[in-house]
Amino acid sequence: MKNKITPLFFLLTILWANQLDAQTVVDKIVQEENNHSQLQTLAHELFDKIGPRLVGTPQMQKANDWAVEKYASWCIDARNEKWGEWKGWERGITHIDMLSPRVKSLEGTQLSWSPSTKGKAIKAEIIILPDLQDSLAFQNWLPEVKGKFVMISMQQPTGRPDDNWQQFATKESFEKLKKERNDQSDAWRKRLSKTGYSSRMLPIILEKAGAVGILTSNWSSGFGVDKIFNAYTSKIPTVDIALEDYGTLYRLVESGDQPIISIETASKDLGVVPAFNTIAEIKGTEKPEEYVMLSAHFDSWDGAQGATDNGTGTLTMMEAMRILKQVYPNPKRTILVGHWGSEEQGLNGSRAFVEDHPEIVNKLQALFNQDNGTGRIVNISGQGFKHAGEFITKWLAAAPSNIKDSIKTVFPGAPGGGGSDFASFVAVGAPGFSLGALNWSYFNYTWHTNRDTYDKIIFDDLKSNAMLTAILVYMACEDNEVFPRDKADLGTDKRTGLPVQWPAQVKATRKGPVAPTN
Repeated sequence: MKNKITPLFFLLTILWANQLDAQTVVDKIVQEENNHSQLQTLAHELFDKIGPRLVGTPQMQKANDWAVEKYASWCIDARNEKWGEWKGWERGITHIDMLSPRVKSLEGTQLSWSPSTKGKAIKAEIIILPDLQDSLAFQNWLPEVKGKFVMISMQQPTGRPDDNWQQFATKESFEKLKKERNDQSDAWRKRLSKTGYSSRMLPIILEKAGAVGILTSNWSSGFGVDKIFNAYTSKIPTVDIALEDYGTLYRLVESGDQPIISIETASKDLGVVPAFNTIAEIKGTEKPEEYVMLSAHFDSWDGAQGATDNGTGTLTMMEAMRILKQVYPNPKRTILVGHWGSEEQGLNGSRAFVEDHPEIVNKLQALFNQDNGTGRIVNISGQGFKHAGEFITKWLAAAPSNIKDSIKTVFPGAPGGGGSDFASFVAVGAPGFSLGALNWSYFNYTWHTNRDTYDKIIFDDLKSNAMLTAILVYMACEDNEVFPRDKADLGTDKRTGLPVQWPAQVKATRKGPVAPTN
């Protein structure tokens, strides 16, 4: 009697074979990263050689071109795709020195898009924005700024972060410090408001009144770390001075010692320049018109190297693409990666891509975005999609236990409203997911700071992230089911009592920067 192969047995055999194939690919992904990782090479080339990647700078363009060349070396098609235009600017040297009452070189940096001093140092006295009665009193005071540097930031009462105080101070001392700081902050906010101008407009008004430069200090609440953003002046330099050097100058002014400083900045205004996203692609074989995407913003602020914001996210996606090309060269669906421009000014690169490529967005199986530092991925939310739990759970199940067991998932979760580039896709109902990572003191020490540098990278965590991303992309590509876009019931807003609304699409700013308004 011959054995009969039942339909159920046949189906189980196919499923078992497919499972074996999937495990083989996952094993190869892990082996490739563990044995042949390119992360340190990529980090050196991007951070040490190219450096920060502010939109509109030659360094951003150099990074775009470098990525295309790097993908080509891996036999992956890539291109730079114009999404808009931005003010072109290139940082040069910044020299800040105190000349009186003693000589000292000061730690600080010119803010982005700040004008140069045109080949010479500016030497002048410093004054502090005074506490005046109202906007009329401010207008009467304004002539006093002519020919002077103006300090417009509060003097911080401490340069020690709160966790340092908690570790060593008495409870009474720490509570006293917090109260003094809160009172001082409230008083300074009132001082600024009584000028009648926003913090963005105030430097412009001081510039028009004849100030020779603007001095700020934007402390991050970490040891020796400042946030570095952009200037609003167009003719005079705006510089951020590190906390203690700023405090020294502030105290000298207050005591009547009339400090004199010298500032030289050598930046270049390059006019209006094109701005790009870098897009790379591995063409699908069975369903080439369906897509799985990797996503990370490529641009950064330029106070340091942009290493953890978002250089490490960029490297994760590049490394995942390299691995996939090695072990999964003929994917079922097309794999794309978006290295977005001008995320820091409002997700402009990804928003433009969503506007310009509805044919891709409408056929998107999933997008995986990473943008919060260098730590291991430990959090994935369903972003408000009703069936996210079913799909992400089965995709994640393929990852090794030492990677997936530390990941917390939240389903259906809530849709992201604009914190990073995945939100550009979620806003139009496309399945974009954020791969949330461990903090590693990100917000105080690297996020938008003058200390966001190569030495902060945790390469073991980065390797784990590259493996996980490659596995998720592989599983999403191979899934026979299409991710459904049904939205979950988001409940009621506790503040308003109204149903929670899905975030609305925001159009990209295609030309910038946008001038501040009062």
